[in-house]
Amino acid sequence: MQEELYIAFENYLNNEMALEEKITFDNKLHNDEAFKKQFELYKETTQFLEIKFSNDSVDFKKNLESISEEHFAVKPQKKESKVISIQSKWLAIAAMFVVFIGVWFINSGDNPSYSDYNQHENANFVERGSVIQDLKTAQEAFNNKNYGEAVPLFKKIVIENKTPEIEFYYGISLLEINKTHEAEVVFNSLKEGTSVYSQRAIWYLALAKLKLKEFKACKNYLSQISSDSEDYEKAQELLKDLD
Repeated sequence: MQEELYIAFENYLNNEMALEEKITFDNKLHNDEAFKKQFELYKETTQFLEIKFSNDSVDFKKNLESISEEHFAVKPQKKESKVISIQSKWLAIAAMFVVFIGVWFINSGDNPSYSDYNQHENANFVERGSVIQDLKTAQEAFNNKNYGEAVPLFKKIVIENKTPEIEFYYGISLLEINKTHEAEVVFNSLKEGTSVYSQRAIWYLALAKLKLKEFKACKNYLSQISSDSEDYEKAQELLKDLD
């Protein structure tokens, strides 16, 4: 439930999580772009509330309390007019309800985001015969979306045994941990080559520009993807969304 999610956000911000819970939460923040965006929005909203209520914004407080009663069937307790306690989780949830509704209307016509298109196929090095242990570990980390763990392993392997396939997954891992410019270097190298990953690299260069919100450059790369590429349909869909 969303209420439980917001309470988890609040516990994390207030350092009220057990160590194991905090480690799990940190990993999800690192690897799940959508989850990270929700958390950042929540954090910004609670900071906004602290500022607003510390300045005696009574009308806004009343609006939030009204929304809390209507949508969550919980009456927030009376608080001192000068400062609102962010410990009141239901009021924070009501605030999030207001903000998410507002963001939905504001962003309904916005450009797409990287998280809309970052569905990656699994690496399958092991199925093609015996591999070195580092590559097997890198594959497992990549397929489990532990990209931070995969990057140094792929980097070591690329230095020792550079192949287009390994470079490709190395580039994706870099992109996922926000080392976007390093990822672009990898994908540009693949793009200039003659391997089967040449066209795939163009798609990921487009995604890198999308992540950086450089939409013109993104469209330029998308227009370079040939009709026989496996990413062609996705590229056309993204082009349409960017228009």
